[in-house]
Amino acid sequence: MTAQKMTQPDVRHDWTRAEVEALINLPFPDLMFRAQELHRRYFDPTKVQISTLLSIKTGGCPEDCAYCPQSARHEKSVKAERLMAVEKVMTEARAAKAAGAGRFCMGAAWRSPKDHDLDSVCEMIEGVKSLGLETCVTLGMLDSVQSQRLKDAGLDYYNHNLDTSEEFYGSIISTRTYQERLDTLSNVRDAGINVCCGGIVGMGEDLSDRAGLLMTLANLPKHPESVPINLLVRVEGTPLGEAEAVDPITFVRIIATARIMMPESHVRLAAGRENMTDEAHALCFLAGANSIFCGEKLLTTPNPAEHRDRQLLSALGMTPMVQSEAEMGTLRPAVPDVAAYEAALS
Repeated sequence: MTAQKMTQPDVRHDWTRAEVEALINLPFPDLMFRAQELHRRYFDPTKVQISTLLSIKTGGCPEDCAYCPQSARHEKSVKAERLMAVEKVMTEARAAKAAGAGRFCMGAAWRSPKDHDLDSVCEMIEGVKSLGLETCVTLGMLDSVQSQRLKDAGLDYYNHNLDTSEEFYGSIISTRTYQERLDTLSNVRDAGINVCCGGIVGMGEDLSDRAGLLMTLANLPKHPESVPINLLVRVEGTPLGEAEAVDPITFVRIIATARIMMPESHVRLAAGRENMTDEAHALCFLAGANSIFCGEKLLTTPNPAEHRDRQLLSALGMTPMVQSEAEMGTLRPAVPDVAAYEAALS
């Protein structure tokens, strides 16, 4: 089954908050049916896009994001490290490719990259691209010149999440504005780079805030090509370390609503999968999630072991999405293989 990429009235940019709240609150069978219907219209529901995420510069971030242990402002911040060497990043990228990843994502804990740092990141992008992998980076805020430099280096995707609604945003972050995030997205899009943009569920926001986040994402001039939906990882020592947990059904409702509102986008299960049951994962896939990160860690927080993902996808009869039929020729293995990953790193 191939995706049916076509211009349809399914793709809208004029959502109201009331409409989104009504969607989220639909009877669960109806919500899931609508999400499944649209998922099958635009994608093969048995395919999952696989990415690997590497922190290329960890800790010491000047921002005060309440959820993030990389902030230098929190009680228990992770140790600040220097930017990784290009060859070390390449070693990790080779291992990711050998393990079956189709996209290699690199994250740096910066407010905004400096020119000399961008030189190294561009070299990393060029190297990873040479391996036949899609490239994605998240480096903080970008201006138009920086965005163009990354485009010229061959960058495929730029990740810059909105995190939550504009109204709730000030309760989570004070060191950059919501508009600055939107400006970065605009700069990236104007440079011709695909956008990866989503948010986090479980930071104390209410239904209106969750609806507001999805409304803002879906009403962008173009829907993000990838929409990561994160379940808050409560890290001790951060302001949200004791936040109330979100029940799985509530989370699945957000996944399904994102699928309905942005039917052409990859909806990604991102952070928070470590504590999700197999049954919760399966519901998310049924709700339209069709992308995951594989690997032992997402920047600084745990992620399910590769063997667990492999077993789950096999049990569900699902396989990785081929990035380019023309380039790959055949389907990749069911999920990244641990032995291949370790062998490539050795």
